[in-house]
Amino acid sequence: MTAVGTRPATPGRSTVANERFARPLIALHWIIAIAIIAMLCIGFYMVGLPRGLAFKSTVINFHKSLGLTIFLLVLIRILVRLAYGRPPLPPMGAWQRAAASTTQGLLYAGMVAMPLTGYLGSSFNKYGTRFWGVLLPQWGSDDKAMRELFFGMHGFIAWMLAALIVLHFLGAMKHQLIDKDGLLRRMWP
Repeated sequence: MTAVGTRPATPGRSTVANERFARPLIALHWIIAIAIIAMLCIGFYMVGLPRGLAFKSTVINFHKSLGLTIFLLVLIRILVRLAYGRPPLPPMGAWQRAAASTTQGLLYAGMVAMPLTGYLGSSFNKYGTRFWGVLLPQWGSDDKAMRELFFGMHGFIAWMLAALIVLHFLGAMKHQLIDKDGLLRRMWP
C-alpha cells in the first residue's frame, strides 16, 4: 500500500525511492522555490537602488505584494503537507537525517518569518504595505527604530534563506549524483 498521493513502486527498485510527494506538494514546492529565488534577487537588487529613484518604489511595492503572495502559498503548502504527509526517506545515516530535518525546519521557519518581518517593518513607516494595490493595516506609527529592527531581521533571514536554499540544492544533488538513491524523483514534476 502506498501513501496518499504517491505512485506504486516500480518492480525491482527501492520502494522508498519511488514513493513520491503528492502532486499538490510538488507543484507548490516548485512554484514557491522559483518565486523565493526571484524574490531574493529582487530584494538584493532593490536595496542597491539609490534613494529617490521613482522606479525603486515600484520595485518595492512589487516585492511586498509578491512576498505576501508567497507567504499565502507557504501557508497553503503547510496545510497540504499536514493533509498528505510525505514519503519516508531512503536509508541514510543519522547525521544525514538530522541535517535534512534541520534544513527543512529552518527553510519553513524562514519562509514564514521572512514575509512577516518585511510586513512588520513596512508597518512602521509612513508608506505602509500595499498588497497588489490594496493598503493593508499598519501595526505601528512611523518609527525608525522599529522599522530598522524588523528590516534588519528581514535582511538576515534573506541571507539565511539563500544559504539554506544552496544547502538544500547541494543535498539533493548529492543524493542524485553520488548516492543515486532516487530521492530527487520524489519531488521532480
